[in-house]
Amino acid sequence: MAIRLFRSGTYQLIISDVILPGMNGFEFCREVRQINPDIPILMLTALGTTDDKLEGFDAGADDYMVKPFDFRELTGRIKVLLKRRENVAGENASDTLRYADLSIDLAAKEVIRGNTKVRLTPKEFNLLVYMVKNAGRLLTRMEIAENVWDTHFDTGTNFIDVYINYLRKKIDKDFPVKLIHTKPGMGFIFRTEDEDPD
Repeated sequence: MAIRLFRSGTYQLIISDVILPGMNGFEFCREVRQINPDIPILMLTALGTTDDKLEGFDAGADDYMVKPFDFRELTGRIKVLLKRRENVAGENASDTLRYADLSIDLAAKEVIRGNTKVRLTPKEFNLLVYMVKNAGRLLTRMEIAENVWDTHFDTGTNFIDVYINYLRKKIDKDFPVKLIHTKPGMGFIFRTEDEDPD
């Protein structure tokens, strides 16, 4: 029913639980992403393990909140998601980011390294765009969490490292020049190896 309603109407944002009848929230999120890759999706659920959150983001969710929650925080996150959508809609459709042999088409959400098209999840795409826009600058885990996920993750979670590893496997693994580098105890930096003063 939710998919039928989504196909037949116009919506600015989706809030979905994970535990749903018939189709779970992760499957619903994937279906929605096939129809509309840009609509903001917030998962609101009692399932709060790291694996649950990673599955939600991999399914295409833009944000993930765990019950019980504060309505003020929910409305704050909704405002952030809607503002981000307005900013994306206002971007020039021809905008392309380039760095070394990497090319990112912001409008089509396509990534090419060399002559190879790279398939990324929405969160991996957002993480890559943020790193490319800040190439050459050290990015801490907290800074990445705040700017890519619009949230403060508990210091005990390894979300950022997991997604950096996902991105490395797709962006760097099969290419001689590595672009994503780790500064132990500090964070990550996006640059070609020959730019590294070390």
